Amino acid sequence: MTPNTMRIPSFKPALPLLLLALAGCAVTPPYQRPVVETPAAFKEAPAEGQWKTAEPAEAQPRGEWWKVFADPVLDTLEAQAAVANQDLKAGLARLAQARALQQNARSALFPQVGIGFGPTRQRPSPASQGLPAEAETSPATLWRAQASVSYEADLFGRVSSGVAAAGADAAQRQALFHSLQLAIQADVAQAYFSLRELDALAALYADTVALRQQTLQLFQRRFDAGDVGELELARARTELAGAEAEAVGVERQRAVAEHALAVLLGQAPAAFSLPPAPLGRITVRVPAGLPSALLERRPDIAAAEQAMVAANARIGSARAAFFPRLSLTGALGYESSELGDLFKWSSRAFVLGPLVGTMLSLPIFDGGARQAGVDQATAVFDEEAAKYRQSVLQAFKEVEDNLAHLRLLDRQSASQDQAVQSAARAARLSQLQYREGALSYLGVLDADRSVLQQRRAAVQLDGDRARATVALIRAIGGSWGEGGKDGVEDAGKGGEAAPAPSLPAPAEAPLARVEGMAPAP
Repeated sequence: MTPNTMRIPSFKPALPLLLLALAGCAVTPPYQRPVVETPAAFKEAPAEGQWKTAEPAEAQPRGEWWKVFADPVLDTLEAQAAVANQDLKAGLARLAQARALQQNARSALFPQVGIGFGPTRQRPSPASQGLPAEAETSPATLWRAQASVSYEADLFGRVSSGVAAAGADAAQRQALFHSLQLAIQADVAQAYFSLRELDALAALYADTVALRQQTLQLFQRRFDAGDVGELELARARTELAGAEAEAVGVERQRAVAEHALAVLLGQAPAAFSLPPAPLGRITVRVPAGLPSALLERRPDIAAAEQAMVAANARIGSARAAFFPRLSLTGALGYESSELGDLFKWSSRAFVLGPLVGTMLSLPIFDGGARQAGVDQATAVFDEEAAKYRQSVLQAFKEVEDNLAHLRLLDRQSASQDQAVQSAARAARLSQLQYREGALSYLGVLDADRSVLQQRRAAVQLDGDRARATVALIRAIGGSWGEGGKDGVEDAGKGGEAAPAPSLPAPAEAPLARVEGMAPAP
C-alpha cells in the first residue's frame, strides 16, 4: 500500500449480524391478561368442585346442546338455522374478511416483487450533462423493462406487531362468530318454546270455548223452557264471546311468533308453517359449573380478550415509529433509447437503493405526532381491558340471573300447581251450590274465570322455565361436556307434559269451564 492510498474497512460481514440484532429489538410490551375477581362458586348454585385457574377454551366444540330437550322438531329447526340463517352467513363473511386482512398484513414480512415495461420521455438539464448553462439538450425517450424488489427490514417489530394485531383481530372475529352462532341457536330454541307455549294456551282456550258453547246451548234450552231468566243467558253469551276473543288473541300472537321463527331459519314467513303442539313442562337441570370455567367457555369473553391482544400489539407498532426504518429496494432489467435495442445484452441495467427518498429514515421532529400515536394505542388497550372486565361481570350476572330464575320458578310452579287444583275444587263446589240454589250463577262464573286464570299462569310458567333453561345454557357458553349432555340432570322427558285433570262434558245443568270437574247429574 502506497502512502497516498488508504484502505476503507469493509463492514459487509458485520451488516447481517447488525440487522439481526436490531430485528430482535421489538418494542411491543408483553401481553398480560387483566386480573379479574372470580368468585369460587355462583351464589345461586351449590358449590361444584374446586376453584381452578381459567384457561381459554372457547375454540372447543360446543356440541348440539339443544338435544338435551329430546325434541326432534327442535333438532330439525336448529339444523335448518345453522345452514340458512342470514345473520350467521354475514358473520361468516366478516370472519373471512378478518382472515384476508391477516394474510394481507403477513405479506409485509416478505419481499414485494413486481415487473414493469414502458417508455420514459425526459430532457436532461445541461448541468447534469456537464455542459455550459447556455448549451442545448435534446429530449429523449428511454424504454425500460425491469423487475423491481422492495423489502422493509423489521428492525424494531413494526411489521411483526401489525401482523400480530391482524392475527388477534381474526381470532376476535372468530370468537364473535362463535358467540353469534350460540346466540342464534338460543334464539331458535327460545322462539320454538314460545311458540309451543302459545300452542298450549290455544288448546286451553279451545277447550274453554267448546265448553262455554255447550253451556250457552244448555242455558238457551232452559231459557226457552222458562227455567232461567234472560240475565243468566246474557252472562253465558258474554263468557263465550270473551273466551273466543282471548282465543283469537292467542292465535294472533302465535302467527307473529311463527313468522319470527321463520326469519331465524332463513325462510320467508309465507313458506314456513309449524303444526301446533302444546308445550310440556321442561325438567332438564343444567349444571352451572365454576365461575372460573365460565371464562373458558364464553366466546364473547374470548373475543374481548383478543381485542386486548390486538390493542397491545398496536402499542408496539406505535412505539416502533420512534426508531429508524430500513427499506431495501432495487430494480434489474433493460433500458434503451430505442425499443428495438431494449433486450440486447448491452442494454442491461440495475439500480440498488430507493428511486425516491432514502434507504434508512428516522423522523427527528414531528410536533408530537408519534407520541400521540403511542398514547392513543395505550388508551385503546385500557379501553379494551375495561370492556373485558365488564364482559366477565356481565357473564357472571347472566348466569346468576338464570340460576335464580330456575330456582324460583321451581317454587313458583309448585305453588301454581296448588292454585290450579284449589281453583278446580272451588269451581266444583260452586257448581254444586248453584244447583242447590245456595249460590247465584255469578259465583259460578267467578270460579270459572279463576280456573282459567290459574291454568293460563301455569302454562306461562312452563314457558318461562323452558326459556330460562335455554338462557342458562347460553350464559355458560353453550355445551358443558362432550355431546352436550354431560352433567345434565333430567327429572323427566323434556317434552313430557305434566299431568292435567281431564275436561268434562257439560250436563243438564249450568257448567263452568273447570278442569277436573265431574259432570253434573
